[in-house]
Amino acid sequence: MVSKLFKSNIPSSEITPEPVFLRRRDFMKGTLLSAAGLLSSSAVLASSSQAPLQYRKSKPAAQSGFYTDEALTPYEDVKRYNNFYEFGMDKTDPARYAEAMTTDPWSISIEGEVAKPARYHLEDILSWVDLEERIYRLRCVEAWSMVIPWVGFPLADLIKKVQPTAKANYIQFETLERRSEMRGLRSVTSTIDWPYREGLRMDEAMNPLAFLATGLYGRELPKQNGAPIRLVLPWKYGFKSIKSIVKIRFLEKQPYTTWQSLASDEYGFYANVNPEVDHPRWSQKFERRLPSAFFTPNRIATQKFNGYGEQVAHLYKDMNLKKFY
Repeated sequence: MVSKLFKSNIPSSEITPEPVFLRRRDFMKGTLLSAAGLLSSSAVLASSSQAPLQYRKSKPAAQSGFYTDEALTPYEDVKRYNNFYEFGMDKTDPARYAEAMTTDPWSISIEGEVAKPARYHLEDILSWVDLEERIYRLRCVEAWSMVIPWVGFPLADLIKKVQPTAKANYIQFETLERRSEMRGLRSVTSTIDWPYREGLRMDEAMNPLAFLATGLYGRELPKQNGAPIRLVLPWKYGFKSIKSIVKIRFLEKQPYTTWQSLASDEYGFYANVNPEVDHPRWSQKFERRLPSAFFTPNRIATQKFNGYGEQVAHLYKDMNLKKFY
């Protein structure tokens, strides 16, 4: 049975693969990242040509209360199988080409209906928050899924810090657009109006499940997975969890989103996981839990709101979810 959001005293070693846990233990014994006492998040940071972002030790998922006891998708599968069309349309393109993206330094522009608009350095944003680990299910609209241990902080923590005005009913997010480093932006066959944009209603953004990730598997977030900071919304299809965020706008009216503009009959603004509402070209009743293969597809039933209904169903209580898909 799929677990829900809950709190427990189960040690993280019981929900993390043993090799990863052992690397965590060895690293915590002897490594300091800076004279200020900054520690990595539970494990050795992934290697990078850029200087690694430094952040404090994160609270394990079992202590934060945000986890599932399902088997984790192997780290290598999480890294190699992605949709990040800025680097190409094939699932392996991000892992092949994302290393060209510069992620340090990094800043996020906060704009719109907010009391503290500014361009904030990521290091400053991270100084405001306490990092934690959360193990979430990720369900792609293409009917494949993963279980990933993220490191990051609640989106609500950032929202409260910049103080939205009473007119802020929605939030729009924008991905980096850098043609020199993102080969997908230079493709003559691309129909996407770059930069990639996504949006949320304010009450969705303030929900405790909404999460800004800076790492996964206790390591620095790989570039192909949306480094150095991305959104994670476990009850929505994966395309809502926008990667490599450089701009956040607080708006009075519902914002423009990329996939809505491309195919509004297929990709709605809400994009909540719902096995009762099929994609026009395929069923959403089942999903392939990765890793899987042709003869062992690891096919499982899709859960409404991806199994997080207890935490988010109230947000859509009076809405027709077939209309507001």
